Amino acid sequence: MNIQLALDRFSVEEAIRIAKNAEDFVDWIEVGTSLIKEYGVESVRKIKNAFPNKVIVADCKTIDNAYYEFDMCFQAGADIATVMGVSPAATIKACIETANTFNKKVMIDLLNTTEEQKKELFQYKEAIFCDHVSKDEQEMTGKKNILTKQADDPLLQFAVAGGISLDTIEHFKDRMPSVVIIGSAITKAVDQRIAAEQFKKIILQWNEENQYENNR
Repeated sequence: MNIQLALDRFSVEEAIRIAKNAEDFVDWIEVGTSLIKEYGVESVRKIKNAFPNKVIVADCKTIDNAYYEFDMCFQAGADIATVMGVSPAATIKACIETANTFNKKVMIDLLNTTEEQKKELFQYKEAIFCDHVSKDEQEMTGKKNILTKQADDPLLQFAVAGGISLDTIEHFKDRMPSVVIIGSAITKAVDQRIAAEQFKKIILQWNEENQYENNR
């Protein structure tokens, strides 16, 4: 299980500073949608240059014009780019094709997708699927992601996102998603390094327990 640090609503310089504070305890760094919209794909390039050994996720949330947008993100140094699962099938296919060309990965955001749409999307076993509670839902209704309903296919990789904190992360232990996406619980902490370390300790313990169970 990897920790993805979500960087949103900051300047690029602030985002880099925060990520450096948490760097030792996170695995992936997300260039958030707000950063990309405000500063363009140059934000992806700058963050990849600052953290060349980290997996960089460009949360571009593509919904159309996929070849162009994914090409821009990967050219800028992203290792993973995101597409909305509610996009047309042609868009999803274009994202997968572009990622394969660059030997990169696609994260498909399942926000607002139906069960029927998910069944269609799950054919792309090379993708990572993000079970996502939106920022608006969090801020307007207080909803948090506390339980991810995943497909039964063990080959599928899942990420979870949406207001995850030290109080709610325990809800994911039984599911063991591939990626836990954490934003404000780290970025708004008084000590971002300590906050990231606390999450990392929990996940390392889970990984060890899971490995032990698998080897029994």
